Amino acid sequence: MALFLSSFTNKIDKKGRVSIPAPFRTVLSAQSFQGIVLFRSLSRPVLEGCGLDRLNRLSEQLENGEFIPNAGHDYNAMMFAEARMLSFDAEGRISIPEDLLAYIGAPEQITFVGRGPTFEIWAPAEFDQDHEQKRQSLMQRSPV
Repeated sequence: MALFLSSFTNKIDKKGRVSIPAPFRTVLSAQSFQGIVLFRSLSRPVLEGCGLDRLNRLSEQLENGEFIPNAGHDYNAMMFAEARMLSFDAEGRISIPEDLLAYIGAPEQITFVGRGPTFEIWAPAEFDQDHEQKRQSLMQRSPV
């Protein structure tokens, strides 16, 4: 399975379109749907993303009882109901709906963050701050 790796910051153009990073497009182009699936995170103001194939596998795991969500999270009502399928245009861009951009603070740029089989979309300043806090925390806990 191909993974989403690294972080990329891209500008949103005047028409609300953003280019998907080339390494992410490579992963997604091998899947059944030529685009991405986005939904609001249940735990913080970021967008979570994946290919449709990943969402299909998660649905099967939920149906078969192989994946049990945390208590209190109704994934069917939240994630699947709110998921947006966004197709690539001819230049590999997508248009992120305004309500999803508003959820992350309606930035003029967004940061794509690889998380292995999935990715996240952040407002750049929030990602930088969160990433640095996590790095500092890990450095303090790690033996030298």
